[in-house]
Amino acid sequence: MELDLSVVWFGIIIFATLMYIFMDGFDLGIGIVMPFVQSSSQKDVMVNSVAPVWDGNETWIVLGGAALFGAFPLAYSIILEALTIPLTLMLVALIFRGVAFEFRFKALPSHLKFWDRAFMVGSIITTYCQGVVVGAVVQGFTVEGCVFAGGQLDWLTPFPLFCGFGLLAAYALLGSTWLLTKTEGELQQTIFTFVPNILSLLIVAIIVVSVWTPLTSVSIAERWFTLPNLFLLAPVPLLTAVLCWKTFDSVKKQKETSPFLMALMIFFLGFAGLGISLWPNIIPPNISIWQAAAPKESLSFMLYGALIILPVILAYTFWSYYVFAGKVKEGEAYH
Repeated sequence: MELDLSVVWFGIIIFATLMYIFMDGFDLGIGIVMPFVQSSSQKDVMVNSVAPVWDGNETWIVLGGAALFGAFPLAYSIILEALTIPLTLMLVALIFRGVAFEFRFKALPSHLKFWDRAFMVGSIITTYCQGVVVGAVVQGFTVEGCVFAGGQLDWLTPFPLFCGFGLLAAYALLGSTWLLTKTEGELQQTIFTFVPNILSLLIVAIIVVSVWTPLTSVSIAERWFTLPNLFLLAPVPLLTAVLCWKTFDSVKKQKETSPFLMALMIFFLGFAGLGISLWPNIIPPNISIWQAAAPKESLSFMLYGALIILPVILAYTFWSYYVFAGKVKEGEAYH
């Protein structure tokens, strides 16, 4: 049986995207929840909890983008042209946020608030733009032949804009639950108090998106609500509901690690639901991964490089998190 390289590369891109969401999600989430913390020393602890790993986390978005460009050039060109504005805003915000990461540790006291705001605003704009991009992809693009035929503001519709707010709540949950594992004392107790509020907002967003998404596409509605799919796919929303309830319970009991692990699983199920809705289209409504794929020879050649670089990135990621494991205390700093 011949290996379907299009499916293999689609799997690599999905894996890289999921790794980015998991890792840079809590990284960005810290910036989103930072406005709820007033103490400068506590903000230092929050940033120090990800300072050793934040740049490595963003390796995955570079890998995913490069893989999309090489393996599915048609999809890359359409997405880039259709979403130029939100993608550009996202990159500018990421750059600004990265500069703030470094400068806030070296800034004069009079400049510290500026760089704190830069970090927070950069995190919020980056996350919101990512949510808009996801929503716009689900909504679909106007394509004639193999060329994007829509306008530069087609993404500026209610569904993508709401998805941006939904992702803000999701990343905020990841960031706050990550801080439960890395902090202690007063800061940790503060976070315990507002995690339930963030989770409640996320549940509302999940419900709204789950209802809204089938309304945007007849094919998505048929996939989820026709038999036997209705019963086969029911575990996804049911498990999500159970995990949300267990997260509330674990926060109430002030457990440190399980809320973060369950938040990751909620994200995984949400991502799985998105994949179920769109498969096998990489450009909704009707461009499949096979139509958008590069020639077989290119996919095969690039796969050799991916088989080398992926283990290296995974090993580096595992080692960095292992070295910097444990609680972050006030006064301690990576820089």
